[in-house]
Amino acid sequence: MSPPLNRINSDERLPAQVDVVVIGGGVIGVSSAYHLAKKGLSVALVEKGHVGGEQSSRNWGWCRQQGRAREEIPLAREALLLWEDMQNDAGVDAGFRRTGVLFLTKSKDELASWERWAAVAREMQVHSTVLTPAEVAERMPDNTDAWVGGLHTPSDGRAEPSMAVPALATAARKHGVTIHQGCAARGLETTGGRVSAVVTEKGTIRTQSVLLAGGAWSSLFCRRHGIELPIGLVNATACRTTPGPEITSGALGTDFYCIRRRLDGGFTLALRNRGTVELSPDLLRYAWTFWPTYQHRKNGLKLSFGKSFFDQLMRGTNWSFDKPSPFEAERVRDPAPDMSLVNSALSALIKSNPELKDIEIAEAWGGTIDCTPDTIPVISAVDALPGFFLATGLSGHGFGIGPAAGKLAADIVTGATPLVDPAAYSHKRMIDGRRLAPVSPF
Repeated sequence: MSPPLNRINSDERLPAQVDVVVIGGGVIGVSSAYHLAKKGLSVALVEKGHVGGEQSSRNWGWCRQQGRAREEIPLAREALLLWEDMQNDAGVDAGFRRTGVLFLTKSKDELASWERWAAVAREMQVHSTVLTPAEVAERMPDNTDAWVGGLHTPSDGRAEPSMAVPALATAARKHGVTIHQGCAARGLETTGGRVSAVVTEKGTIRTQSVLLAGGAWSSLFCRRHGIELPIGLVNATACRTTPGPEITSGALGTDFYCIRRRLDGGFTLALRNRGTVELSPDLLRYAWTFWPTYQHRKNGLKLSFGKSFFDQLMRGTNWSFDKPSPFEAERVRDPAPDMSLVNSALSALIKSNPELKDIEIAEAWGGTIDCTPDTIPVISAVDALPGFFLATGLSGHGFGIGPAAGKLAADIVTGATPLVDPAAYSHKRMIDGRRLAPVSPF
């Protein structure tokens, strides 16, 4: 079941030629298109479904620096500034508010790791405070758990996934981006060894530069062109509650439940580090690459095997551009929510916060997270194909850092001075034989 999402209109006329084609209408693609257009380039964004229809409307709505890996902190810091700027530019509310993020723990070891992280973050101009049990109790006076401490970053924020990407798309359109929904990109044409066009189901767009921001679909698209991009897919579950007392105005994370206050007075609720991995031909192909990742995350993961394995096996990776592609066969990836996770999260939340005893689940949904082996995004040129660029593999972090990831991608496409050092986000690291493992922030 898809969560609520504001919808925007499409530009019906496909341009014959543009400077850049962006493939993918999530927060990364829309933000990239926005920043490219602000640089004066003509930009067409093509999306097989509708803007914000997949993970960008299914996430928790956290916009945080707190707890980011060192490699992502600069991007997260810049993203918060850009959230404000882009929301103001759109003239449409994206739901962005700086309301802070709070983590709570019952583990002394985890608290010590937060102290180490906070010291690193301060060196990078992010100011977080490690809280004592008394300070936690002051912030959460009615909470019944015995916390050994917490971590709080007041400059962090939240936004509404149902509103945010459509609002950013409105801002992009103001700067000249054309947006084409229900328009799957089937593949790339090349001339002289470099990109020369994008073939879509509605026609061909000539261009010298293509940015793929296809999320869970990026690896499949790349493999059609002989480009390796190891991406693992994890189905996650979230839900929203009916309105209840404001135990936090921002976001709150624990080992047992994670919540974000919503504009409608309810909470977006989920369990931390839980998900389902579907066995697939891709998973087998990249099993060795992702083995360290699986070992790190296995306590929170379920494995499933079903019809989708054989569907993916049959579709292959060498489809013709003059026939419907796999991207047209599944316009919006909409996995079913795991209701056992929903019920566990609600029970834990109410047990910890009895004042919420009357809230109920209003709606639950699933979404698919595109993960890299080291859980760091790929925002990079593809050396093997000049004119082709990637902004993908956000590993569950994409919504919050999306505006800055898009700005960095636009800088890389245009050869401008990058917003932050892009070295950690290179595509090359994914294919040069190095052994990648999840980068832990703590």
